[in-house]
Amino acid sequence: MKKVLMSVAVGAAVVMAAGAASAQTLNQVKTRGELQCGSNTGLAGFGQPDAQGNWSGLDVDLCRAISAAIFNDPKKVKFVPLSSKDRFTALQSGEVDLLSRNTTWTMSRDTSLGLEFGPVNYYDGQGFMVRKKLKIASAMELSGASVCSQQGTTTELNLADYFRANKLKYEPVIFATSDETIKAYDAGRCDVFTTDASGLYAERLKLTNPDDHIVLPEIISKEPLGPAWRHGDNQWGDIIKWTHYAMINAEELGVTSKNVDEMLKSANPEIKRLLGAEGKFGEAIGLTNDWAYRIIKHVGNYGESFERNVGAGSRLKIARGVNALWSKGGLQYAPPVR
Repeated sequence: MKKVLMSVAVGAAVVMAAGAASAQTLNQVKTRGELQCGSNTGLAGFGQPDAQGNWSGLDVDLCRAISAAIFNDPKKVKFVPLSSKDRFTALQSGEVDLLSRNTTWTMSRDTSLGLEFGPVNYYDGQGFMVRKKLKIASAMELSGASVCSQQGTTTELNLADYFRANKLKYEPVIFATSDETIKAYDAGRCDVFTTDASGLYAERLKLTNPDDHIVLPEIISKEPLGPAWRHGDNQWGDIIKWTHYAMINAEELGVTSKNVDEMLKSANPEIKRLLGAEGKFGEAIGLTNDWAYRIIKHVGNYGESFERNVGAGSRLKIARGVNALWSKGGLQYAPPVR
């Protein structure tokens, strides 16, 4: 009996310690009065400030949605531009509360950096961009080419794997930042520019003559992009995950930023649970029960965010493709609020 009691006591202590640790980031954010979001240094459609310093993008919207869930205000976010080289150190050190800057979820990053990843807010894959005048129609025609890519990314590793697997030769031209990489390509220092396909469309907008360049059809990797946070902070991880899931579920249920107030009157039990009219799901993650209502009201559902940032309503005009809802042939799928 004494051993059982000791075991129960130890177990309770572990649970209490985990509970205390799990509330750490949320408490810090509330005390500070703002969310510190590790962002891209400037990638159209995902994370980029305008001339006035106003940030926009798909990854930016996730941070704004978290801020809305916590503060009922999407603007209580400080965006911290981070290079690929510095992003993980900044998160590990506590300089930022989360990364939301087109970062690929891989096994080594998930298991060796003291970080947690997911969910995937954009399914991507690496591609290639070349000048039309080269008359190249396939990546299999790139043997002997010089290829610009960014240091410290999965892009650099995938590039080496692809050319080795296909017995193609290439000359790597590596730069520290994405801005340096695209400028070098534009200046003719390499034949090919490679990054995630979404990034190709975004970076093409920066070129002197964007219409002179084409994106080749091959996708050579899996790049599940999404947020990351420090390992062990379970409550904070739940808030990040369920912010994305709320936006997915809202789109699936037809709840938008424009009709969310009307939807509060819905008799649909799924909508009632999502918007906090039924149950105490917000309290379970340390928020108010109208947490998802706040997200949708201020930021919108996933489809709204996708369309204005990277979809038909944006300069990038990327098709939903695999980022469509699961019910429409895509991979975006969220657990239910229940």
